[in-house]
Amino acid sequence: MTGPTWCQKCLSMSTRHRIIFDDRGWCNACVWAETKQTLDWTARAQELELLLDTHRRTDGGIECLIPVSGGKDGSYVAHNLKHTYGIHVITVTIAPPLPLELGQENLAAFQASGYNHITLNPNPRGMMKLNKVGLIEMGMPYYGWNTSILAAIVRLSSQLDISLVFYTENGDVEYGGQQELAVNPIYDQNYMKRIYLEQGYDRMMDMANLSPEEAYFFQFPDEVTTRKSRTKFVHWSYFESWDPYRNYLVAKEHCGLTENTNSNVGTFTNFSQNDQALYHLHCYLMYLKFGFGRANQDACIEIRRGAMTRDQGINLVRLYDGQYPEDFVELYCDYFEMTKNELTAVFDRWVNKALFKKEAKLWRPQFIIK
Repeated sequence: MTGPTWCQKCLSMSTRHRIIFDDRGWCNACVWAETKQTLDWTARAQELELLLDTHRRTDGGIECLIPVSGGKDGSYVAHNLKHTYGIHVITVTIAPPLPLELGQENLAAFQASGYNHITLNPNPRGMMKLNKVGLIEMGMPYYGWNTSILAAIVRLSSQLDISLVFYTENGDVEYGGQQELAVNPIYDQNYMKRIYLEQGYDRMMDMANLSPEEAYFFQFPDEVTTRKSRTKFVHWSYFESWDPYRNYLVAKEHCGLTENTNSNVGTFTNFSQNDQALYHLHCYLMYLKFGFGRANQDACIEIRRGAMTRDQGINLVRLYDGQYPEDFVELYCDYFEMTKNELTAVFDRWVNKALFKKEAKLWRPQFIIK
């Protein structure tokens, strides 16, 4: 079997879903980063102005809904729409199932910086059931929460008659994957299911067997309701060159964002994804399935924006990537109602045995990043 390969510009692995490489050995994320340097951002800014003008209201009502967690990216988008473009916004947080104290503090600080805000708490039992099915059947431990930050927002925007929803970045375009939205800012719930929910939505909902009450904020509205809705779903990253570190600086200055005192589990950074404990489990399973984890993702971002060399990134990935979230294991077991052995069996089920070998009860990489 041919082993994994890595992007020759950053450190993206050939195991990543929907990634492709050009003749130079550059991944599609790096090709996109190169394209952004010569892209006509003035024209896209004009597209943004036209889009916003189309959705402005004369009655003083809410013109745009923005999903936020209190972190850097949603805060940055909300700040720009409100203060740069004068849009009447409302922000919405879909409460994560295992919130972290720092994340709650950041969300409170964001709201206090001047936003109308809704915190939506989908049925916790339904959330756990769908997360658990996602964990076991797809190796995705917050599948339910990920579903709700899409389906609940589609439902809520329709019910509130808000015709424009801004998410942050398009992860596939920015980080290596499906590129169809690189040239089109508008997408729908079919795209959400196909790309962001990995084509597993219907199967996971069936397997979770939720009651109607449990399922409400995890179900997308029916197609008739969706067709009647005027809502447009867009990513901010289409209209402006996306820079997570710039977002962090703006959110810190204007929205009260506070970073972690230490680096986060499995990486060398401390200023993102501080809202929930399940993200650490997500990154560990991602590492077992594909051979890259949180440090690799962070290093790729820093390399693409010119903040570090590829060799520096390799050193950091070797130091940090794939760290086992030991401090959270009991919390995970309590939440999923599983024993530690049952959780370990899930790891064993999803690990890529072409990349890892079990040594001293932990899976160790059999590849060297290069």
